[in-house]
Amino acid sequence: MKKEKLPGNFHPQIHDLGYRERLRAQMIAPSSLINDTGRNRESLDGLWQFAPDPYDRCLRAQWYKEKTHDEDGRRLPWDYDYDYWETVSVPGCWNMVRERYFLYEGPAVYTRCFEFDAVAGERVFLRFGAVYHDVMVFLNKEFLGCHEGGDTPFNIEVTGKLAKENRILCVVNNARRPDRIPTDVTDWFNYGGIYRSVDLLRLPGSFIRDYFIQLVPGSGYKLIRASVEIDTAGDAAEPSEAAVVIPELGIEEKIPLSGGKGELVFSASPQLWSPESPKLYNVVIKAGDDSVSEKIGFREISVSGTNILLNGKPVYLNGVSCHEESVKNGKALTEEEVRENFALVKELGGNYIRLAHYPHHERSARIADEAGLMIWAEVPVYWSVDFTNPTTIKNGHAQLEELIRRDRNRASVIIWSVGNENPDTDDRLAFMGGLAKKARELDPTRLVSAACLLDNVHYKIADRLTEYLDVIGLNEYFGWYMPDFNRLEHSFANSNPDKPVIISEFGGGCLAGHHGTKYEMFTEENQEFIYKRQTEVFRKFDFIKGTTPWILYDFRVVLRLNRFQKGYNRKGLLNEDKTKKKPGFRIMRRWLEPSSALLALPPP
Repeated sequence: MKKEKLPGNFHPQIHDLGYRERLRAQMIAPSSLINDTGRNRESLDGLWQFAPDPYDRCLRAQWYKEKTHDEDGRRLPWDYDYDYWETVSVPGCWNMVRERYFLYEGPAVYTRCFEFDAVAGERVFLRFGAVYHDVMVFLNKEFLGCHEGGDTPFNIEVTGKLAKENRILCVVNNARRPDRIPTDVTDWFNYGGIYRSVDLLRLPGSFIRDYFIQLVPGSGYKLIRASVEIDTAGDAAEPSEAAVVIPELGIEEKIPLSGGKGELVFSASPQLWSPESPKLYNVVIKAGDDSVSEKIGFREISVSGTNILLNGKPVYLNGVSCHEESVKNGKALTEEEVRENFALVKELGGNYIRLAHYPHHERSARIADEAGLMIWAEVPVYWSVDFTNPTTIKNGHAQLEELIRRDRNRASVIIWSVGNENPDTDDRLAFMGGLAKKARELDPTRLVSAACLLDNVHYKIADRLTEYLDVIGLNEYFGWYMPDFNRLEHSFANSNPDKPVIISEFGGGCLAGHHGTKYEMFTEENQEFIYKRQTEVFRKFDFIKGTTPWILYDFRVVLRLNRFQKGYNRKGLLNEDKTKKKPGFRIMRRWLEPSSALLALPPP
């Protein structure tokens, strides 16, 4: 089709409707992610200039070019003054900065200046821990790329683009859209901002981009597979081999490289990681002038019939679901807040946590490695997304790949979940079946699951997606959304799954301190009644091999607006600031104790 000539009165800053799509064409690929554990980072955290930009003028009018004069040298008017904008902290959510930003959705501009001293021969990368939800990144007036997906990290190479004085500018957008993942309606709060750290990585000309080191499944815990990927550019020499060193085991193995990639299987007899003994080894990877080290645990997770096996022994997953949120910091949890959450799981007697409904901060899995907590990690394919849209499909695969590449060396992560509460349609089956296949291609050492729904017409587990899963996650709210408890036991008795089932969500809302009868909703008595009845039923079915009640603590969501909720989902075992324990906490603690990582059935 012939391209229409632009009229003489066309002004791109007000007439161009395709400006965002052209920028989105330069999408940052998940394959560019650097496994940067153990790397030295130069932090760009701290105070950044910030302004909401509801009309998207920074992109429309190209503020990032900082054009102050026309071609004849005449001064042009401008609508921005970066140095006079208010400052906000990065990492952080803009919703927590000012009351007027609390419900703001749309574009916002972050910018700051920084100094840089170049070193000959090195390569430099920007590293964003996560930005919600998408971001356009500019450096010194040049567009670097776009990233979509608000919970996973990404890298951009900036070698040769840095000066002594530099300005970075990010246009962040948390607007909800039906073609996004997650979609435009969710049951959690829509935060916005650069809420995880921003760093510069300085690397040699040839560096270790990625590695994956785990036990070989089915090898009797005697073989380790190590794969390494090298990235070489410019005049740097590409190494012909890499080395994996595990000093405590007396291991130093050479991995031949071809085309920058190599893989080797070698013998080893590591002490196995488990919740009772979360053993981690210092592992060093070397290639050419580059070297990285990190702590890795070795364990095997598998299924046999309706059993989940950890290191060959049946394990019952005692846990709880948890959102990434705090009253003070929104989505930008501190390390202390993550550790507090995990301590509460331990207090419950848990060995397991479901990190819902999106990838949590990478530190969560690292802390869990140390603490001996197993993790269900999830991508936000939530409710109904645009299952047939090629862009949505591509983004779903990208978010899953970034999560797996980031966390697949973590012993604590045992399950990749490809979604939550999706309708059993043909389009959804194709979409999520593809994600399950992708997860296994990227990581054949872990289990694949999803949080499915019961068939509430025939009252049984009948979701077709279960054929693609290793473990069936099941969300059910008998006693809350479905008041007839008898239907719960009937549904399980009417089902005959040939694989393990985790009750990934159950429970009911309760305002801490609100009392009434056991049949009055939002009372402590009602939550106690629901949890007692639910757990009584769970004990009767041997195929149930784990529980994660919904949810550890109350969390913000704008669609919960009755007089008890007041903008919070009240299904927590604790209230939103975690100062008040509800009946669900006490009942689940009794249900889970005495804590044991290796129980085939829950305690009596």
